Amino acid sequence: MPEILFGLDTFGDVPEDDSGTSISYAAAIRQVVDEAVLADELGVDAIALGEHHRPEYSVSTPETVLAGIATRTSRIRLGSGVTVLSSDDPVRVFQRFATVDALSHGRAEVILGRGSFTESFPLFGYDLSDYDALFEEKLDLFVKLLDEQPVTWSGTMRAPLEQADVFPKTESGRLATWVGVGGSPQSVVRTARHGLPLMLAIIGGQPDRFAPYLDLYRRAADQFGTTAHPVGMHSPGFIADTDQEAKEVFWPHYRVIRDRIGAMRGWPPIRRAEFDAEIEHGSLYIGSPETVARKIARTINALGVGRFDLIYTAGAQPVSARLRAVELYGTKVIPMVRDILAN
Repeated sequence: MPEILFGLDTFGDVPEDDSGTSISYAAAIRQVVDEAVLADELGVDAIALGEHHRPEYSVSTPETVLAGIATRTSRIRLGSGVTVLSSDDPVRVFQRFATVDALSHGRAEVILGRGSFTESFPLFGYDLSDYDALFEEKLDLFVKLLDEQPVTWSGTMRAPLEQADVFPKTESGRLATWVGVGGSPQSVVRTARHGLPLMLAIIGGQPDRFAPYLDLYRRAADQFGTTAHPVGMHSPGFIADTDQEAKEVFWPHYRVIRDRIGAMRGWPPIRRAEFDAEIEHGSLYIGSPETVARKIARTINALGVGRFDLIYTAGAQPVSARLRAVELYGTKVIPMVRDILAN
């Protein structure tokens, strides 16, 4: 079996200290860096930071935090999860991640997406009615930038470029780039058309329902004559020493953030029975190391993905519990999953 990679994802949720008091945004950002350093020391393969512009989250510029992480780590891959390309400039995104790549000696990855939240659009002066067109055009330009040659390009959403050379260049000659997809077949096909790796956001329901998307990606790549790379996925979860502890630490804070976001989207408040059912049958990987490892292994076997990232924060879980979750993921869960898959 090919090597499976294991990562951690966070949006920089603002946690509580052990007294139950929310820490500052600045402290939350430093906390993310500390967790990334710990993950690096424990052998976790990657960490991805999401871009958000909401009060619950501290990370609005993933590449800035990743640059800080780069100077304190030696091996872990450093990515975004995701960079909202639609409301950013492709040239600047490339330059910033090429800079992270330099600081990290080639460990930078950018995961580009349209974003499941829309706060960045009015914040930066973009019209939500252009949601699809913005991403389509900007992804097209970004793919051209990856060749690291002078670019001539024109579109309707950005000023044209005429033999524009973009700096800095990467030492490898190509910046590692994924496209994050939440479940749109059109997005899967577009990713295959550009020959980019696919990262699936599987945040609810039975994970094996995404198997047709992996098949679609491979079939589309074959038809386009591009490369079907190993597919990655990320899903939320939390690890503690026992199943019960993991649920009780995670649930109250998760419920707050889930209902706050759900109210904006017309969802009813979540019930504890739904939460427990999602752990048992869906895409919440919550429990002891053995429980989480067995569930991750089942998902990898069912889908055949080449990378699994655990979104280990979802709400204001305490700092100490978050650090323990990272520790258990690196020291127990990942080795257990590798053993299960090997056998």
